[in-house]
Formats: sequence, C-alpha cells, structure tokens
Amino acid sequence: MKHLNAEPSAPAAGAATTELTTISIRIPAPLRDYAGGAAELSLPATSVRAALAQLERHHPSLYRSVCDETGAVRRHVNLFVNLAHVRDRHGLDTALAPGDILTILPAVSGG
Repeated sequence: MKHLNAEPSAPAAGAATTELTTISIRIPAPLRDYAGGAAELSLPATSVRAALAQLERHHPSLYRSVCDETGAVRRHVNLFVNLAHVRDRHGLDTALAPGDILTILPAVSGG
C-alpha cells in the first residue's frame, strides 16, 4: 500500500479536526497504472471530496479516470465507503473515519 504524505484536506462539516483521519482507497486493476501500480493507497482525508482532492494532487491521471472536468464522479464509476455507496449517504460530502475504505468500482457491462 502506498502512503501519501500530504497535508490534511479541509474537514467535512461536523468532522473532528484534532486527529489525522487516514483512510485507504482501493484501486481496481484497470486503473492501477494511474496509481503507480498500487492496488491500495493510504491518505489523510475527512470526506470523500477531500480524498478525491488528494488523488487530484498526487495521481491526476487516476483522478481524471474517476472524475470529470467539473469534479463530478463519472457516470460509469461507483464509489463505496466500506460497503455503502456514496450516493446512498451524503455523496462527495460523505464523512470518513480513520480506517475507512473508499473503493473505486467502474461499472461493468457486456452482453
């Protein structure tokens, strides 16, 4: 797992700011080349939005595969915090706790 040594992002509304919130981001195989081959990244973030901001700073190609030019998550990409889809929570403003896992899951289609 790669660790990003970056300054913490702005906390989500109501999030505690006294401790560093380190979370993991699971990277699917098709996107790992954009993360230096890593299957998982560890980084400080207190919300999904802050985690994506860290990706934009440190892995811009990975970020562009997840988010469009406006910063919205691409339609064919799903984000989960632990087992919950972020759309079922608070979207990009979903708060993250230490040890949470943010999973990037591209949509699968076929016939």
